[in-house]
Amino acid sequence: MASDTRLHRHGHTHAPAPRREAGFSLLRLSAARRIGLALIVVALLWGGVLWALS
Repeated sequence: MASDTRLHRHGHTHAPAPRREAGFSLLRLSAARRIGLALIVVALLWGGVLWALS
């Protein structure tokens, strides 16, 4: 019975972890914003291609 770990109690208390704000995530954006962001990236890439070819 001395090795029964169910009765073991800690002598100290833990403070709750501080809440963190969620950072930026593409998955939390609306579908319209994700599509708009993708269109901007595509336009920038094509602009770079056309600039390089000129």
